[in-house]
Amino acid sequence: MSRNSKSNENIKNKDRVLNFGEVNTSLREINEMLDLVKNETQRLDSRFLEPACGDGNFLINVLERKLDVLIKKYSQNKYEFEKYGILLVGSIYGIDILKDNVLKARERLIDKFVQVYKKCFKKNLNRDFIESVKFIVQKNILYGDAINFQYVDSDKPLVFSEWSIFKNKIKRRDFVFSELFIYSDFNEPNLFSQVSEDVEIPPPLKTFPLVNFDKIYETC
Repeated sequence: MSRNSKSNENIKNKDRVLNFGEVNTSLREINEMLDLVKNETQRLDSRFLEPACGDGNFLINVLERKLDVLIKKYSQNKYEFEKYGILLVGSIYGIDILKDNVLKARERLIDKFVQVYKKCFKKNLNRDFIESVKFIVQKNILYGDAINFQYVDSDKPLVFSEWSIFKNKIKRRDFVFSELFIYSDFNEPNLFSQVSEDVEIPPPLKTFPLVNFDKIYETC
């Protein structure tokens, strides 16, 4: 699969650089960083967080690398592709302080995943599955300020959802991001990683009932 080669220009607008420090990471730098954790990019469940994700250059490359793995393993099995596809999409997280960036990052991730899904399974598509993919991306890519751990448009704390497979169903647990930040080892790419075996991640803000992977969008 070819890598997404969006414009190499690192600066969209000088005012955005001055006001928000927005400078896009080049594709070469992104690939060099991801190559340092290549094994993690090949694990469908390994979680990645970009706290200043812009319009998704870093995240789209994580997605593409993981999609390569998903295709190789499950392109001949639609059920397994969808189940582990949900796990894949649920492993990618981002935050940005600019709303247009958030909307664009979400759009790019959804479009890339759906494009690959349609290519693998042609017209035999599960519309509920596609809606669930969209739902997860919207929950995982947040319009927020990673410095103060709050949503931009309110003083509420940022909340991330953890998506995992349990008995062939999807388990969702919501966590307050600031609490995860305190407990997590951010030298590791896993958003919900532990600092050590003696320290557990904080209790979830909310745990949702188990649900079929293609019915996630029906949860609140």
